[in-house]
Amino acid sequence: MYISVELSFYPFVDAYKDPVRAVVQRLQSSGLEVETGRMSTQVFGEYDEVMRVISDTVRWSFETYGASVFTAKIVNGDRRPRQGSAD
Repeated sequence: MYISVELSFYPFVDAYKDPVRAVVQRLQSSGLEVETGRMSTQVFGEYDEVMRVISDTVRWSFETYGASVFTAKIVNGDRRPRQGSAD
């Protein structure tokens, strides 16, 4: 089953940009399709792989950066933006 996830990461540190960049880079290096935006990151792929990567990334970020919050919207289906689409 293919899913689409919109993920946001909020580390509880003043210098938040480097932790956010590190989380995005970790997602990008997973081999999944990742689209970054100014407010969130979208991850696309097969359910089991996406959920494994997100779980591993969340655990790693907690161990590395301490207190933080992740928010996620998980959609069953392919919600990748289409070039030229009006969606």
